Amino acid sequence: MAVKIRLARMGAKKQPSYRIVVADARTRRDGRIIERLGHYDPRTEPPTVVLNEERTKYWLSVGAQPTEALGPILKRAGITDKYVKTRAARKPKSAQAEKPAA
Repeated sequence: MAVKIRLARMGAKKQPSYRIVVADARTRRDGRIIERLGHYDPRTEPPTVVLNEERTKYWLSVGAQPTEALGPILKRAGITDKYVKTRAARKPKSAQAEKPAA
């Protein structure tokens, strides 16, 4: 069974907050979960992240994969980089075109 650590959306329309959950990769975004690890509120300044680090590290150690959206959140929370895959932000094509000319 492929297990993912991902965000499940909560909150009213235009007021998102998210739960950080462990779920089977085949389930819906807000569907059945295995375990709830914490929550994330992007509307506060700075964004609020409450996370059970012990359980998160356990799930990462047994092979759960964090989603792309969760990678930077886990990194900001202090989870080690060896578990978190971060992707380089894509630059717009206009920025790529300017770079060789400069």
